[in-house]
Amino acid sequence: MTKKIKRPGWDEYFMKAAFLVSERSTCLRRKVGAVLVKNKQILATGYNGAPCGITHCDVRGCLRQELKVPSGKRHEICRGLHAEQNVLLQAARFGVSAQKSVLYITNAPCGICAKMIINAGIKEVVFTDDYPDKMAQDFLKEARVKLREAII
Repeated sequence: MTKKIKRPGWDEYFMKAAFLVSERSTCLRRKVGAVLVKNKQILATGYNGAPCGITHCDVRGCLRQELKVPSGKRHEICRGLHAEQNVLLQAARFGVSAQKSVLYITNAPCGICAKMIINAGIKEVVFTDDYPDKMAQDFLKEARVKLREAII
């Protein structure tokens, strides 16, 4: 008799991958990872941090942290890109369409990223930790992008 192997479900598998990707983050405030998936295949990954060729926050410091800017505010003074932005840019760089894909992210998206997710054609966003931006949730709902908390 063969022994049944316990395998993670798809949500658990892709969310664990997103958490692994988040370990590459150089953000001093929050480590976020994103995995873009279509037909149970990983298309691209991204984590939050400074653009290629720019000094990372863990070396340079964080202006938002120094100014005590609350989470979800004043994104324009941040050196880094969000994980969602980086996953979409990585897909674009390699000619991979995000149309009708699923985005697994460790944190729910902000309003800026929600707008990018909508225009990229992503059909569903799966997350584990919330983010303080109700407008993002409203945008996704209005655009009929499914937003779902992973149960892992």
